[in-house]
Amino acid sequence: MNLQTARTLFREKMDELHALNHAGGVLQYDGETVAPRASAAGRGRTLAYLSGKTYELQTNRALNEAAVFLLAHRDELSEIEAREVEIFLREKEFTASIPQEEYVGYVTLQNRASAVWHRAKEENDFAAFAPVIREVFDTNRRFCRRYRPDEAPYDVQMGRFEHGLTMEKTDAFFDTLKARIVPLLKKVLEKPQVDDSFLRGKFFPVEPQREFAEYLMDVICLPRDRCSIGETEHPFTTHFNRDDVRITTHYRTENPVYSMYSVIHEGGHALYELHTAPELNGTILGKGVSMSIHEGQSRFMENYIGRSRPFIELIFPKLQALFPAQFAGVRAEQLWLAVNKAEPTLIRTQADELTYALHVLVRYEIEKGLFDGSVQAEDLQAVWNAKYREYLGIEVPDDRRGVLQDSHWSTGYVGYFPSYALGSAYGAQLLAKMKQTVDVDAVVASGDLRPILAWLEDRIWKYGALRDPMDILESALEAPFDPRYFTDYLEEKYTRIYGL
Repeated sequence: MNLQTARTLFREKMDELHALNHAGGVLQYDGETVAPRASAAGRGRTLAYLSGKTYELQTNRALNEAAVFLLAHRDELSEIEAREVEIFLREKEFTASIPQEEYVGYVTLQNRASAVWHRAKEENDFAAFAPVIREVFDTNRRFCRRYRPDEAPYDVQMGRFEHGLTMEKTDAFFDTLKARIVPLLKKVLEKPQVDDSFLRGKFFPVEPQREFAEYLMDVICLPRDRCSIGETEHPFTTHFNRDDVRITTHYRTENPVYSMYSVIHEGGHALYELHTAPELNGTILGKGVSMSIHEGQSRFMENYIGRSRPFIELIFPKLQALFPAQFAGVRAEQLWLAVNKAEPTLIRTQADELTYALHVLVRYEIEKGLFDGSVQAEDLQAVWNAKYREYLGIEVPDDRRGVLQDSHWSTGYVGYFPSYALGSAYGAQLLAKMKQTVDVDAVVASGDLRPILAWLEDRIWKYGALRDPMDILESALEAPFDPRYFTDYLEEKYTRIYGL
């Protein structure tokens, strides 16, 4: 084999893999958005076929020989070529450690689990979901043991979403947060609460909310020829290439804020994917580098931009125009205070910035328990409710607003949840760094967010997966990651809002 032969073979097979992933991704997106409920079984068969082909391709002898040859000659490759070979071999190692029948079976399980979760949430029936969640966690634990038998399975699982992340690092991170957040929350709850009564007890029709979602997409500069919006039970973002990124939302007629922030949050994910460098498009590098860095972008847009006072003042006239009766007599300042109200609530996606990390901590501890056997799937409901009582001081009234609220475990996103809290903390330090050269409030107030987006594109987005997560983050920050930026931000913000 020579260099040119290896290059050609590798590129051809990578293009085939990209096509298979594209086809499977479209099917999964369809299943989560517009497909009829009875379609799950048929879609599962097609996904099983595609995943079988993916497995065969990833473990193809000629492809792997070409990749190993290229890695041995990396000095003769471009930076992009060398990195793509490295990532392919890393991902292939995991795939090859699993028998093909089990690999295909897991894809089928994910499809079935998603359908069961949708039905269980709708019917408030955790018992129907428990056997499936047991299968999902058992399968992931088994895969991790095959892949890295000498490492803790949950460390392996988290590392698949965030290269280098371990329980030791995550425990230390949450310990830092708890030490500051818990006493701060106690002080906030001793103060008179923010009045958000104008958002309750009213009807907000879906059609104006759809129009507002379209408006928000324009405000945050999502190119409509490359990014679309759909509707689903649990909002998410998916991307097939930098010219086809799709966000979703869920409209609730009792409160337009839920969809507003899901659009901004998912829009943050989309902006990242839409701004990876063009030369990475179609390669396995043309995507966000990790889940925590990804959540850092979505939480940045949702909270550091979307909950800022200048942003609320910017979008409030449009909200009033779409809902004149509902917002009659309401001022922008009132909405700003309302969307920053801090109090323990049931739903993670509706949680304020102060309590949000506690919602993630509940899920992180449960996942660790399900992996080490200290928590059983059948006991998940009781454990969930107990942890919400312990960390947030609230009683969970039903499964729909409790253990069944998130779609992640049903779709195989096991080990993902720590990314949300880490991403929130990354965002605080990114904001502090950005403010050294960008007048963030003035930019937001102007209605033209492009200077903010350009800063993120230059520091984070354009690199895709070209470098490891912490290399990209710490290069952008020009400093090591420090979660105290996040806790400092929370203390400053809520001290100001609540007069602590």
